[in-house]
Amino acid sequence: MTSDEVRSVSRRPLPLDYSKPNLARMKDALLGGHDYYEVDRRAVADLLALAPDSAAMAKETRSWASRVVRFLAGARGIDQFLDLGSGLPTAENTHQSAQRYNPDALVVYVDHDPVVQAHGLALLEDHLVHVSGADLTDPAQTLGDPVVAEHIELDRPVAVILNSVLHHIEDLGEARAIVRAYADAIAPGSYLLITHDFTPGDGARGALAQKLDDLMAETGHRTVHRGREEIVSLFDGLDILEPGVVHLHEWWPEGPRLAPLTELNYLSLGGVGVKPSAS
Repeated sequence: MTSDEVRSVSRRPLPLDYSKPNLARMKDALLGGHDYYEVDRRAVADLLALAPDSAAMAKETRSWASRVVRFLAGARGIDQFLDLGSGLPTAENTHQSAQRYNPDALVVYVDHDPVVQAHGLALLEDHLVHVSGADLTDPAQTLGDPVVAEHIELDRPVAVILNSVLHHIEDLGEARAIVRAYADAIAPGSYLLITHDFTPGDGARGALAQKLDDLMAETGHRTVHRGREEIVSLFDGLDILEPGVVHLHEWWPEGPRLAPLTELNYLSLGGVGVKPSAS
């Protein structure tokens, strides 16, 4: 492939609204990017006032995804990745992690957010990647999207990434159905990567999780911190790789941890499921 194979989004973007905080821009600000506005900065400032380690945790979540992508590309031979709800491109994107271990790895980024669509193509135009504007909450639309359908071969193993997106779906049954639809569509030997906001229930951490949900609701981007069993249920029908659904820093850390752990490290879980062969 060459850089001129990068595709534009396959559907008309939603209209941009600069009067309200945007989730993709807020994440960009937390990750140290520059593609955000004053309304996003204020929302992030409120978040940091409540949870000062939010920026470190955003980077932790990105680091987890990069670590798993490197593992799948290097140790498991996966050469196609479908990154759903990918957000704005920033440091160590999925294609960078995958292509470091497999230069031929193909990555399709999917994000319905108009901000991501507006910025993504310009920032990725020199890379061997593709960008789709499909809505990840509609698996049939997403998998039938021209960009996805042209480049992702569903009859052979693929890694589907759902990193920090499912906790924005309030109804657990809907979240399960979305994951199940993707799992049903992909070939045996494919992987689903999931991170999700976690609440331990009672106690100080549970109270912090609820405050974070309340604060995000004020931005117009609701989140739901769910219990462990609810998060594990998202992997129904899949074989969960060791060490299981765990705090992100516990998922095969690469050597001694140098950065200190914070309370937010314990308010997120991640895991990787593999679709088994038909019995």
